Amino acid sequence: MVVEYLKKAEKTAATGEQDVRATVQAILDDIEAGGDAKAREYAAKFDKWNGEIVVSQETRKAAADKVPGRLKDDIQFAYDQVRRFAEAQKDAILDTQVELRQGLTAGHRNIPMGAAGCYVPGGRYSHVASAIMSVTTAKVAGVDQVIACSPPKPGEGVNPAILYTLDLCGADSVLALGGVQGVAAMAFGLFDGTPADILVGPGNQFVAEAKRILYGRVGIDMFAGPSEVMVIADHTADPEIVAWDLVGQAEHGYNSPAWLIALDRALADKVADLMPKFIAELPEVNRTNAEAAWRDYGEVIVVGSREEAARVSDEYASEHLEVQCADLDWWLATLRNYGSLFLGEETTVAFGDKTSGPNHILPTKGAARYTGGLSVGKFMKTVTWQRMTREANREIAQVTARISRLEGMEAHAKTADVRLAKWFPDERFDLAAVE
Repeated sequence: MVVEYLKKAEKTAATGEQDVRATVQAILDDIEAGGDAKAREYAAKFDKWNGEIVVSQETRKAAADKVPGRLKDDIQFAYDQVRRFAEAQKDAILDTQVELRQGLTAGHRNIPMGAAGCYVPGGRYSHVASAIMSVTTAKVAGVDQVIACSPPKPGEGVNPAILYTLDLCGADSVLALGGVQGVAAMAFGLFDGTPADILVGPGNQFVAEAKRILYGRVGIDMFAGPSEVMVIADHTADPEIVAWDLVGQAEHGYNSPAWLIALDRALADKVADLMPKFIAELPEVNRTNAEAAWRDYGEVIVVGSREEAARVSDEYASEHLEVQCADLDWWLATLRNYGSLFLGEETTVAFGDKTSGPNHILPTKGAARYTGGLSVGKFMKTVTWQRMTREANREIAQVTARISRLEGMEAHAKTADVRLAKWFPDERFDLAAVE
């Protein structure tokens, strides 16, 4: 089948990464060496904030009085949806054990991490949904200490709606820090003395790069880039809905990809025609972001079959994948690589981002080929254990000794030898390597 690009992106998610990497590494090194004082310096420099860093209980309680009742109800609704879905996920994560051979029992346990750091964006947009998605999920998983950080506004501090949401979801401590300094503070255990075992949450390219650099020293939810959407649409799709769904992601930022795979040329042409018109209806800064995103990162791809559409989609492995086609069950069974799947025009990325229940912190830049989004399981370690009778050693120890010697690991072999000698002193075993 021929894949035709009516519009091809001029840039990719990797554009400009090297400059960001050097900047972020320098800041992380500076903060690790300088501790709390250096983090405060960066808060003053980047956020124009000289107030309290650890948000006091008084400030957190006072924030509730600044949040309108209707907004509280909406936040509660979204929290309940996300919590219920997270609880269902946890119920599906089970400890297990099995008797592999007579006398040898092995199993695994799912143990929550001790501390999690949740980054909540709060600059141009106040991401209450991100607070719900990260903190709620960590708490349902059973994490002991959840530290959240969010950028403060000069003279105001952390957005009251975000503070109210963090309290509702159960954040144990809140830091008025944004950007790299916020990520560094959670990773290094600054201010509250509890280093995070895992860092989660969306953020700009500097936040994402800080998490990437720190990975290995701490866990992270995933390697993240700009938010992205792909829509697969056939002749049954409504071009206005398709176009608005693409615009809905493009407004995230100047580098947010929006891709359309169309199985109908007329639909593709109509959507391409509508995009600039819909973008023009947005307020600033949203309009400028969407214009740049669509110009530099947007794509319109026409394919001849649904099989070809599925193949192209799996190659992109998009963060959000909408399917507005006939036979949705076929698409659900066939598609493999995506962060989260939205089937039918009745659902959309915005529902998943804000209220419907499944987590909106999702893999980007093709990472959906090997990982899913944030879930209860991300905050838990699956660790194995085993227990064995002495009689079970008779076979296990012999095989272990022979394989160890084949590999040149004599001390490994001896750990098996001594057990056989202790528990079966009157028996002779062939423990030499089998060549």
